[in-house]
Amino acid sequence: MELLTINNVWMMICTALVFFMHLGFSFLEIGLTRQKNTINILFKNFFVITMGLVVYCLVGFNLMYPGDFNLISSGILGFAGFGLEAPLIDGGLDLAYSEGYTYWTDFLFQGMFAATAATIVSGAVAERIKINSFMLFSVLYVGIVYPIVGSWKWGAGFLDSLGFYDFAGSTLVHSVGGWAALVIVYFLGARIGKFDKNGKSRAIPGHNIPLASAGVLILWLGWFGFNGGSVLSADPANTSLTLVTTCLASAAGGLSAAFISTMMYKKLDITMFMNGILGGLVGITAGADQMGPTSSILIGIIAGLVVVLSIRFIEKRKLDDPVGAIAVHLFCGIWGTLAVGIFGNMASFEQFIIQLSGVGVVGLFCVVSSVILILLIKKMCGLRVSEKEEKEGLDLAEHGMDAYADFRIE
Repeated sequence: MELLTINNVWMMICTALVFFMHLGFSFLEIGLTRQKNTINILFKNFFVITMGLVVYCLVGFNLMYPGDFNLISSGILGFAGFGLEAPLIDGGLDLAYSEGYTYWTDFLFQGMFAATAATIVSGAVAERIKINSFMLFSVLYVGIVYPIVGSWKWGAGFLDSLGFYDFAGSTLVHSVGGWAALVIVYFLGARIGKFDKNGKSRAIPGHNIPLASAGVLILWLGWFGFNGGSVLSADPANTSLTLVTTCLASAAGGLSAAFISTMMYKKLDITMFMNGILGGLVGITAGADQMGPTSSILIGIIAGLVVVLSIRFIEKRKLDDPVGAIAVHLFCGIWGTLAVGIFGNMASFEQFIIQLSGVGVVGLFCVVSSVILILLIKKMCGLRVSEKEEKEGLDLAEHGMDAYADFRIE
């Protein structure tokens, strides 16, 4: 019972840290965009966590952990029913039903992860998407797409049987959100003024870089729960190693992105530094329990390079991602997943091919699902606000208020 209590308390602390990450996402997205869209961004982030928990309770948790893949066999799709119902032992609740923590703690920890996928999308589509369209997409994506993908590995589905490894979600959380972000950004188009008539990218500065910086540091702190809680116990050795690898990769990612962007653009760009830190965190997430310190640093260095080159690649494709979410979560999520087959304890050519296959299957499913959902939503209610509303700012157009009373700058 004492071990159960220790494990459960650690998992609850990690749950709180992952919840705290949503404040970090909010600050980062607000800071890197214009002040006239602040209320809109806050509304989206509040909606994501509140909706995410309720939808995950009603549908998502039992799609992700169906127990039996009773709808489509071979570990593809199952559903254990609506709502939550804790397992029983001898007529009473099975408090230690898995790995020494309770059913309720498991749900809450996993529910915090679920909302993250929609939060990733929020940043990429900021400043021009209709709020109702975003909300509808988030409900469907968090309620159906994310848990189905999660079930393939964490719910003992076919990717798990194949040997695919994703410790805390470089693919199952981050790339799932990143693929959706990429699809919606493509259909939405760029913000007004982002590209000139020759297609050259123009900077649209964020209105509060200190706030964005606070968001990054909060996210780094929250990752102690994101990765540390994925040990699924308070085991001293595994938890300590996971936190060390997580921190080293994030630090190396930040330094790498700062150095490479300075070499490329001849200026010390704090936003590249911050996104490099986040890229390192995403990159280590798939194999945080599999790496040593040196491997973690190498993964972070490469993640920093991936961030800088991905942001440049995305802009050359005339895609507009105001916060760099696609580069950080999609491209670094892919890199981190493949890194398991290169640096991890189980590294081999065979494991690399398994990791690559998992990335491909998840990417295909998420892209197809996102395209279907977006086309349906576009037909029902449209995707993008009018040019007038975008120029005015979504705070006034969608919410009828300003974030900063008596202080409005376009």
